Amino acid sequence: MSQGPRSGLAAVSSALLAMSRHLEVRDVLKTIVASARELLDAQYAALGVPDDHGGFAQFVVDGVSEEQWRAIGPLPRQHGILAAMLHEAKAERLADVRKDPRFGGWPDAHPDLADFLGLPIRDGEEVIGALFLANKRCPKPEGSCGFTRDDEELLAILAQHAAIALTNARLYERSRELTIAEERSRLAHELHDAVSQKLFSLRLTAQAAAALIDRDPARAKGELHQVASLAAEAADELRAAVVELRPAALEEDGLVATLRTQIQVLDRAHTARVTFTGTGLRALPASQEEAMLRVAQEALHNALRHSGAAHVDVSVGRRGCGAVLRVTDDGSGFDPTAIRRAGRHLGLVSMRDRASGVGGSLTVESAPGKGTTIEMEVPGG
Repeated sequence: MSQGPRSGLAAVSSALLAMSRHLEVRDVLKTIVASARELLDAQYAALGVPDDHGGFAQFVVDGVSEEQWRAIGPLPRQHGILAAMLHEAKAERLADVRKDPRFGGWPDAHPDLADFLGLPIRDGEEVIGALFLANKRCPKPEGSCGFTRDDEELLAILAQHAAIALTNARLYERSRELTIAEERSRLAHELHDAVSQKLFSLRLTAQAAAALIDRDPARAKGELHQVASLAAEAADELRAAVVELRPAALEEDGLVATLRTQIQVLDRAHTARVTFTGTGLRALPASQEEAMLRVAQEALHNALRHSGAAHVDVSVGRRGCGAVLRVTDDGSGFDPTAIRRAGRHLGLVSMRDRASGVGGSLTVESAPGKGTTIEMEVPGG
């Protein structure tokens, strides 16, 4: 490490911290690749995650422009020198990868590669990825590899920590999938309890109107007005549920716009007044924005379904380098300590888990007859 022990250690520390900061698998892969390329001063870096069909499920590069990447074409298959990292599970350090007998099958638009350093990423005995570096930026004698044994050892350290970061990210995504499944189950129960009841009432009211249409047209007209009202309420309930099932808007529109849209729908669907304010909030990491959205949805669900609130207010804003979400209602409130003792938590456990999962915190203020305020704070990126 030509930078010297002190600066070299700082660079390794920065790379490891960057990897541990992300929870999304794609973000972790990008950080590993960028950190490796910067740390070892290479022109190109890539990381491939194998699938179960002889190819790569994911392949991330650094040092290649978007135009170059589009020209290269589809994801590479597991062949040649790429396959060696995954199947032989040992490091490869080459003076000129193009002269290796396993080299081949590279697209015409692929950048020229010369000296090469590759290393498998392992989780125990399983190879979960392969990390590649090419074209060391340093003077090198003809026929020699710019990557040194020290570089190989440094990359091995990075690969060990990359395995931990990648495994954690996969566990996080799996946990999120399970949570989404739980939320869909909850929504199914909500639809059954709310919409189904309204549809049942609508059916009975329509039958009553049909029975009255000949002998009492005035009463039948009143029943038909009730049918129209019940149908509108059922449509609003369905619309509110559909909004909760569409987190894609978060990626497209951001947290503030997504919350504003959802709260407008909830305000129309419920008798309680639901308001929103969001000012001065910059973009947050995707995992934090999703966690804040889900906490807001859970808190709104509690306030609108269980508290009897006349007004629920949601706000998001900056706090230092991070952000804070606050959901306040004027409902019946509760004793948080009694809730914990009774084993009932109104989703508080899942909300706290979401907050801590993205490095944030959650506080709950409530008392019987005093309403409830739920506040979530995240540190930002």
